[in-house]
Amino acid sequence: MNVDLNLEHVPPPPARKDYRIGAIGAGFIMRDIQLVAYAHAGYHVEAITCASPEQAREAAEARGIPKAYGSVRELLADDSIEVLDIAVPPAEQPGVMREVVAHAKNIKGILAQKPLAPDYPRAREIVQMCRQAGIVLAVNQNMRYDHSIRALKTCLQRGYLGDPVLGTIEMRAIPHWKPWVKQLGRVTLMVMSIHHLDCFRYLFGDPESVYVSARTDPRTTFPHQDGIPLYILEYASGVRAAAWDDVWTGPAREGAASDIYIKWRVEGTDGLAWGSIGWPSYPNAVPSTIHFTTRHAPGVWFSPKWKEVWFPDAFEGTMGQLLDALARGCEPAISGRDNLGTMALVDACYKSIAEHRPVYIKEIVEA
Repeated sequence: MNVDLNLEHVPPPPARKDYRIGAIGAGFIMRDIQLVAYAHAGYHVEAITCASPEQAREAAEARGIPKAYGSVRELLADDSIEVLDIAVPPAEQPGVMREVVAHAKNIKGILAQKPLAPDYPRAREIVQMCRQAGIVLAVNQNMRYDHSIRALKTCLQRGYLGDPVLGTIEMRAIPHWKPWVKQLGRVTLMVMSIHHLDCFRYLFGDPESVYVSARTDPRTTFPHQDGIPLYILEYASGVRAAAWDDVWTGPAREGAASDIYIKWRVEGTDGLAWGSIGWPSYPNAVPSTIHFTTRHAPGVWFSPKWKEVWFPDAFEGTMGQLLDALARGCEPAISGRDNLGTMALVDACYKSIAEHRPVYIKEIVEA
């Protein structure tokens, strides 16, 4: 077997990129990440709105967007808009979706921020709503487009690692909790672990069950239960995937030295791969990494490099995937329908904490 070091860490550009995009939301992730990525990719963002018209105008001016609207309804009245990028808190997303379905005329596709909704039932409602309206829905599960994760997926698809045996993710990083997290009552699993859970699905498929043990985070002052979760996914094939998402990382903010990182590792019957995620170094542009070895090239470690980084470059891929699906008339890889598997897994995690037992995913889906 020949080992090709072009691991396709960057997805191909969409077959068509001139769809006119309207942005709903003007917070950090939209203003400083998504819009920056779209400008670099050559996507056409024509209008923006958010709850604060002033904030929308400021984002439009900063990112060269022609139109800033005072409300979602005003933006939807713009017949030139074909695609929506919605980046609002999950509790608000169902309401925005209902408004879109009720008042949009020419919307062909939506890229919705993750989490798609506060829980699986409301996520399913959104998916059904969009399907009935004939709108293609994609969900911005952007860690799938981190370059090391895509390279890892290529290694698995090409057989360099053989059959997967064990996959792990170790996160030691301190997030900034948005106000809506406190209101939602769900913390690390919904905001951070959802990336890792979705990546395990991307790499290995849907698990049968999940077991979670969690404790509170000493730094997070509002009431919560899932501050530091440790979880194991069980697959019918025998694969096991596990992660520990440590948002404490020791007293790094309280005076101790810090040791912050995200690492992943996948072992297979024919090889081993491990790598790091560069995101915790943002705003410094630190690329993620991959190192792998295979018995088909005995005794050799391969370590391809690239310049792209998760924030903001990976966000070209999530919007690009939706635009490509629209152009080709197919379902996006990150479709709303597929994302229901991730949302069901998140709900299963919370049920596992509450009942202190492994939870089968079908318990959530069939409830």
